[in-house]
Amino acid sequence: MNWKTTHFYILIFGIITTFSFAQNKVDSFLKPADTLNASRKKTVILSETIIGTSALIGLNQLWYAAYPRSKFHFINDNKEWLQMDKLGHSYSSYHLGRFGAELLQWSGASKKDQILYGAGIGFAFLTAVEVLDGFSSQWGASMGDVLANASGTALYVSQELIWNEQRIIPKFSFQKSIYAAERPLVLGSSLTEQILKDYNGQTYWLSINLKSFAKDSKIPKWINLALGYGADGMLYGNNEKPHKNINFQTTKKRQFYISLDVDLTKIDTKSHILKTFFSVFNTLKIPAPSIEITPNERVRAHLIHF
Repeated sequence: MNWKTTHFYILIFGIITTFSFAQNKVDSFLKPADTLNASRKKTVILSETIIGTSALIGLNQLWYAAYPRSKFHFINDNKEWLQMDKLGHSYSSYHLGRFGAELLQWSGASKKDQILYGAGIGFAFLTAVEVLDGFSSQWGASMGDVLANASGTALYVSQELIWNEQRIIPKFSFQKSIYAAERPLVLGSSLTEQILKDYNGQTYWLSINLKSFAKDSKIPKWINLALGYGADGMLYGNNEKPHKNINFQTTKKRQFYISLDVDLTKIDTKSHILKTFFSVFNTLKIPAPSIEITPNERVRAHLIHF
């Protein structure tokens, strides 16, 4: 073996050793504390406060400041977008609260603190955004949105209190629609914007873990049944007057789906890096075959539903 080959193997060994050491340090850092770690808890609370406050200030300056202010007022937008926006509020509130609770779990905080303070973060943040809406003449606070925020938080908290686990998880999927190009300012001009704004391409799911409801069955513990809701044909939220430059007429319709899914958090692993990865991406539904049921139309089967 010549010296170049020797140095090459030494280099590879060094890289692997360094990576393994770094990975072990990260894995150790991500491991939840067995008992209360005051330093971690302070870090979590301080980080959430700074991030939440900065996000609200940023929204106020970059978005709301561009529109006229008004006295605080409410609007009734419950009939808009076939309630897809309400599902978005519930979904966001659930997962923001879940992440808040899991961060407190990482700090070793008690279950009571996780539920009281962690799970309420989603509701508190989204309600603060609703207050900003209420002082904008362009929009207005929506009780429907507030109730949707509360439903997401309630879904997380109730499952923790009843089952001490999350058996029913809201999830999200998206596929591009043909409608965004017609109203890019409203439905998004880029893929990133469309994921957030084009309700035609969104599907919200309730992913139900089958094993948790049938403990003695042989069902793999990571297999879920997913029930989805989406909508199509929406260029306008409600009864807005059509623009002259719209190329076609649409009919709004609700879509219901049945599919399979994977609960990533139920996959066995000792790696806290993977556990963290699985927790984050458990917000998204895994692409799988689905059955679509649209009222007044034939039932459709999709080989893959995103």
